[in-house]
Amino acid sequence: MSPLPRRSLLKAAAVAGAATSFSWALGREAARAAPGTGAAASATPAEGSPATVTWLEPGGLGAAGGSTFGAAWPRGVHAADTAFALTAADGTPVPVQTWTTARWPDGSLKWTAHAVGPEAAGAERFTLAPGAPATGTRTVTVTETGRRITVDTGTVRAVIGRHGGKLVESVTRGGVTIATGGRLVLLRQGELDDGDQGHARWERFDGEITAATVEQRGPVRAVVRVDGKHRKGDRRLLPFSVRLYFHAGSESFRMVHTVTYDGEQAAGRKQGDFIRGLGVRFTVPMRDAAYDRHVRFAGEGAGFLTEAVQGITGLRRDPGAAVRQAQVKGEKLPDPATWDQRVTSRLAHVPTWGDHTLSQLSADGFTVRKRTKAGHGWIPAGGGRRASGFGYVGGVSGGLSFGLRDFWQKHPAQLDVRGAAGDEAEVTLWLWSPEAQPMDLRFYHDGLGQDTYPEQLEGLNITYEDHEPGFGTPYGIARTGELMFWANATTPPAGTLVAQAAAVRTPPQLAVAPEDLVRARVFGGLFSPVDRSTPARARIEDRLDLLFTYYKDQVEQRRWYGFWDYGDIMHTYDEDRHQWRYDVGGYAWDNSELSPDLWLWYAYLRSGRADIFRFAEAMTRHTGEVDVYHLGAWAGLGTRHGVQHFADSAKQQRISTAVYRRPYYFLTADERVGDLMRDLVDSDETFLVLDPIRKIRTEPYTPDRHALSIGFGTDWSGLAAAWLTEWERGGPRAAKAEARLRSTMETIAAQPNGFVQGTALYDLDTGRFAVAEKPAVGVSHLSAMFGLVEMCAELIDLIDMPEFTAAWLDYCRYFNATKAEQAARYGQNFGNLLLFQGHSRQDAYAAARLNDATLARRAWAKFERSDGYTSAMVWDMTPVQGPDVLEPGYEHPGISTNITALYGLAAIQNLALVGDHLPR
Repeated sequence: MSPLPRRSLLKAAAVAGAATSFSWALGREAARAAPGTGAAASATPAEGSPATVTWLEPGGLGAAGGSTFGAAWPRGVHAADTAFALTAADGTPVPVQTWTTARWPDGSLKWTAHAVGPEAAGAERFTLAPGAPATGTRTVTVTETGRRITVDTGTVRAVIGRHGGKLVESVTRGGVTIATGGRLVLLRQGELDDGDQGHARWERFDGEITAATVEQRGPVRAVVRVDGKHRKGDRRLLPFSVRLYFHAGSESFRMVHTVTYDGEQAAGRKQGDFIRGLGVRFTVPMRDAAYDRHVRFAGEGAGFLTEAVQGITGLRRDPGAAVRQAQVKGEKLPDPATWDQRVTSRLAHVPTWGDHTLSQLSADGFTVRKRTKAGHGWIPAGGGRRASGFGYVGGVSGGLSFGLRDFWQKHPAQLDVRGAAGDEAEVTLWLWSPEAQPMDLRFYHDGLGQDTYPEQLEGLNITYEDHEPGFGTPYGIARTGELMFWANATTPPAGTLVAQAAAVRTPPQLAVAPEDLVRARVFGGLFSPVDRSTPARARIEDRLDLLFTYYKDQVEQRRWYGFWDYGDIMHTYDEDRHQWRYDVGGYAWDNSELSPDLWLWYAYLRSGRADIFRFAEAMTRHTGEVDVYHLGAWAGLGTRHGVQHFADSAKQQRISTAVYRRPYYFLTADERVGDLMRDLVDSDETFLVLDPIRKIRTEPYTPDRHALSIGFGTDWSGLAAAWLTEWERGGPRAAKAEARLRSTMETIAAQPNGFVQGTALYDLDTGRFAVAEKPAVGVSHLSAMFGLVEMCAELIDLIDMPEFTAAWLDYCRYFNATKAEQAARYGQNFGNLLLFQGHSRQDAYAAARLNDATLARRAWAKFERSDGYTSAMVWDMTPVQGPDVLEPGYEHPGISTNITALYGLAAIQNLALVGDHLPR
């Protein structure tokens, strides 16, 4: 490989793409403008085309109140003030609310978000195009006072508190109160009982509001955010952030509920803040006669427990078939004077069942029980495998439907109805069931004497987990749940209840077509639509499908479920035990190691597959909350892979990076994920608190505000992702974020060896790296594998900085070069490297930018014949069954998550960039 002089690289960086490119993706860019100029070009007719929007899964909106989706637009196509209209396939205008989530550097729209309400029901396909949005028959309105916020959808009216403990003071429909006193409940247990005897006690904390803010006011969608902490006396515990979503005309509302753990738990100690229960509670007025009151619990699929508070079916005396059937349907019964009087006269002797509980303590079983009232015995009322997390309580004059998403996946969970025979029923949706063991987050071992860095590295060398005393703490991790509520005018018929339960299990999601995303060249233009047009392409597509299916099946086979675990996958397989290494240090939970999040999102972006979206969505919810600290000294840092999601002492940017959250945010406009990314804008401050490579430094180093050691790979890519996102979103710190991006890009490019230099001293106040006096080589096989590839592609596409482009292309060209070529360029080689298959996408990127067919061939050679999953790999799966495994299934010992993530990203990006050079 002949080294390109730096001046030649600069020239190539400035003009790459101006000529016809062999790359399908870059060819389209070349037809518009020179890449990296940051200048908008005249849009072609295709680029100005409307976006096609469909439901992710069949069935449309169903019983949900609304849906929000993101749409991407090519640079320079739509001005910042463009309005959009949504039209169903039959030409019917659909009311839509639009707002901007990202802009291109020229100010044109890059990403927009769009919300629809019940008027989108019934249509399966839509077109989104510039135009005046339709006006709905109803609009959602918001009014505020100093004490409360009132949201009116035109069907239901919710009053939200600004102070005190009632988040939702009341929900009314047609003047009838359906629910009151919506509040948060936390049960704390101060001591664990580990032996055969115990005296455990727990106490209740109630949510206390500290702030309530209106974030959107309609006309289609309104959003209210409520923040606070759980309180008992002077003690406050577990901060919460709750968002309430309302849609015009809807009878329902949605709640997104986040808690952050800020309690104390320590290994070896029985005392601590052990969470016994975590719930959302409402009071439901019960106005109807006991025989006209109903309780419903959804089981699996369309299964339902259908109960009346005072049942008149199955009695020794028959009130009449029509009466019995009406009660089962939830219809109002005729006057008891018209029944068989042998029933009417003895009605007081028929018990009323006021309390009902559905408990899901594992992923494989739920039970239902009921009792007449407190102080009396429970009787079993059924059970099953996986409940939908949905219920109803009320009567013929109105009632509340309620549901908790991912109910069995995030076990232990529970639904309670209490006091339905009285004047008020109490409904509690338990995100953590009080019938389960308390939430035990103590570190899982005693450290084995690993008090010094050399001792800790010895531990790393045997279990692959980097332990350090005091670092395996859950303080500051978070979890988000999603709940839905319906204010019903009467007890809904069975079909309506089934539809409501389905909306809880899988909230309807609108999505734009993959072709529209590709056309917009978002996320660096590193993906193209699925293409099986040649045997070689089809072979790669088949492998990508196989790998996704394998992990989807492993989640089920290995039961990767639970409140803190659902959404993550395991790191490495143990072929001797026919089990993933769930108990072996850094081989256990993956915690985003080598970017499986990105693999899944890029797989979705190019395919539009619902199953991939849902898998990636669960991972994003998990990795952005559980694997990252949101409070304390390490806020803004994530934890490396380990047996517990917070166990490893490596707390780093590479895990918390916004690059893993960006796709979900822009596709859904999810506000909580937006919060997570905005929280990272100032995370360069964390390098003052913790040195990420403190255990392997060979020279003295003390963090200094004006001289912080920050690497250009896993460190800077995380910072850059947060800054880029804030800049694109136009957030409150957008100017700072843009300045930090440009200053760090400039000073990385100015290093003697550019990215190959590896690291430099960073000044927190100026946002610049100090330029080294002497060239150095600091290349790691990990540097580019946590989003740096994707970040650089996006930044080069956005910011006209030829020196930065040249520095990145140099790094791309030489990582997979021979040691002799590296030494010829930099004076020394890069040492012993790994992950050549994953880095083949850097070869592909440089090949496409420089129109270099030789580099394109090397990209495919490294992809197929270096490390990772080579062309010689046998992809056959092996069945496993007892007694070798706990549950029958199948395995492939050669598949690991590190390699899968990098193979998936390399395959997707290589096909997009140099697919025409794929060997046949």
